Amino acid sequence: MTSSTAAKTRRREAPADRPALLLAWYDRHRRRLPWRAAAGEPADPYRVWLSEIMLQQTTVKAVGPYFEKFTSRWPDVSALGRASLDDVLRMWAGLGYYSRARNLHACAVAVLNDHGGIFPDTEDGLRALPGIGPYTAAAIAAIAFDRRTMPVDGNIERVVTRLYAIEEPLPQSKPRIQQMAATLLGPSRAGDEKSRAGDSAQALMDLGATICTPKKPACSLCPLNEDCAGRARGDQETFPRKAPKKNGMLRRGAAFVVTRGNELLVRSRPEKGLLGGMTEVPGSEWRAGQQDKAALAQAPELKAVARWHRKAGVVSHVFTHFPLELVVYTANVAARTRAPDGMRWVAVATLAGEAFPNLMRKVIAHGLDL
Repeated sequence: MTSSTAAKTRRREAPADRPALLLAWYDRHRRRLPWRAAAGEPADPYRVWLSEIMLQQTTVKAVGPYFEKFTSRWPDVSALGRASLDDVLRMWAGLGYYSRARNLHACAVAVLNDHGGIFPDTEDGLRALPGIGPYTAAAIAAIAFDRRTMPVDGNIERVVTRLYAIEEPLPQSKPRIQQMAATLLGPSRAGDEKSRAGDSAQALMDLGATICTPKKPACSLCPLNEDCAGRARGDQETFPRKAPKKNGMLRRGAAFVVTRGNELLVRSRPEKGLLGGMTEVPGSEWRAGQQDKAALAQAPELKAVARWHRKAGVVSHVFTHFPLELVVYTANVAARTRAPDGMRWVAVATLAGEAFPNLMRKVIAHGLDL
C-alpha cells in the first residue's frame, strides 16, 4: 500500500468522516415520506410530532394512511386540540397501542391551551408535554427544530450496534448506543448550537430501514461499510444483541356478542389501562387458567337471554406482554330490551365508525359471521 493510499484509508476510517459520509448518502437517497419536509424546506413540528407518535411500535407502511386521515381532518395541532377524544380514538382505531391516541389528544390540548398552538422548540420543553418521552422529544427537537441531539429508534440501534459491534444486549446497552449514536451528528456551525442534526437522525433511520435491515443487510451499498466493525467480523446480522424474551402466560376469557335486531350491545373500557377508552362488546375478565364456566358466569345481566350460544373455536390475539384467547358467546334479544348500566346499543351498520380495537373487530366478525 502506498503512503498516499494509506493516508486516504486512515481519513476514511476516522470517526470524524462518518457524519459527512452519512449526510452525503442521505442527500442522494433520502426517502420521500408524507411527514418529511422536502430537502431545503423547514419541517412542520406538528407533522413531525404526529408521525413520531404514530410510528411508535408501528411500521411506516401501516402509519401512512392514518397520517393522511389525521392531517386531512385536523391539519394542525390547534385543530386536533379542539377535537373530542372520542373522535380521535375512532380515527385511531386499528393502529394499536391506544394509550398513544389518548396521549396524542392530551398533548394537542396542552399545546393549544398552554403554548398558544405552538410546540416548544427544546427537548426540555417538549418532554414537559403529555406523551412525549426522551426519544420523541429528541426526535422532534432534531428534525423539527434542528437542535443538536440524536434520537435513537430501532433502526438507529441496529446501525450503531453493528457499526461499533456493541456486545452488551438490549436494553442494558442503550446508554452506550446513545453515546455512540451522538458521534454521528454532523458538525455544528460556529457559534450556533444547531446543525444538520435532523438530517443526521433521518439519515440513520433511512439507512436502517433500507440498507442496514434486520436480515440480509445490503452492506455493499452502505456509506459506512468500510468502517463497520460488525461487517469486518462477518457477524453483522447478529446485532443488536438482545436478552431472551419473557413470554407472558396465556390468558383466557369470554366475549358476549348481543344483538337487538340490527343493533349490537357495546360499552367503553375504562380510560386508564389496556385499550383504555376504546369500545368493546361486554366480556369477562382476562385471566390465566380461567375456565369457560367461570368466564360465562360474568355475562352481562340481560333477562331477555334464555341461553348463550357458544361459537365454535376461539378468537386469539397477542398483546405485548401476553397472548389471549376469547370464547365468543352470542344472543339475540327482543326489540325493547334495555342496555345494562354502562352499556349502549349501536347500529351494526355504523360499526366501522366506532373506536373498536382490532381484537374487538375480530370478536364481532366471529360472533356475527361477518
